[in-house]
Amino acid sequence: MYGRLAGRRLPFLYKAPEEGLKVSALWGGRNGLYLEGSICGIPCLMLVDTGANVTLVRTDLAQKLKENFIYTAPNISLKTATGAKVEIRGKLDAAIECGCRKFQHRIYVADITDPCILGLDFLQKFNFTVDLEKNEIRTGGEEIPLFSASAEHSKLCSVLAKEKTIIPARSECLIQEVTEVSGKFRYAVTDFPSRVSQKSVLVAATLVDLKREAIPVRVLNLDNKPKTVDK
Repeated sequence: MYGRLAGRRLPFLYKAPEEGLKVSALWGGRNGLYLEGSICGIPCLMLVDTGANVTLVRTDLAQKLKENFIYTAPNISLKTATGAKVEIRGKLDAAIECGCRKFQHRIYVADITDPCILGLDFLQKFNFTVDLEKNEIRTGGEEIPLFSASAEHSKLCSVLAKEKTIIPARSECLIQEVTEVSGKFRYAVTDFPSRVSQKSVLVAATLVDLKREAIPVRVLNLDNKPKTVDK
């Protein structure tokens, strides 16, 4: 589904993106190929999706860039390969950093699962070539490695809060966490250890870079009372 075209130039897009925005899926899953990059200086993992005709950023990430955010008409939607539709919340002109280069590109905002999805519009505009055999994409002579979220490249690991945190009732927040995992893996999917799990508290599973000293984890308290997460 992702990255079908290996080692050759990507096909030309004939339609303007807003005539029919589409992606393969809202999340790359185990078959997705990712690269490390940033949007307007905010580091994030980017799913490379050659089945998408538009580049997307997740809503919560876009909200950090309010000065660049442009709201769109509510009748514009995004369609997945399964036929599911998701509303496009806006668009913004962003500096996307991949490898050692920065690219200025217009991206759309939607409630996707991955932080960012790089579509054909971006890959084609900047002459990227996708090579699945080497798990890399290339442009301007630079080779940018791709990695998979599959079990052979990542590990389900636990995280612990760096400090005691109180989550207000029926609210969501980011908690700085540290991982409980060996140095064998570079990337992992976060989860809560069972000894600190609480009812009515949800923790977002996130693919993270274990080289970072602290990892931001999104936590949601569904209860009508505050919840405490201990170290």
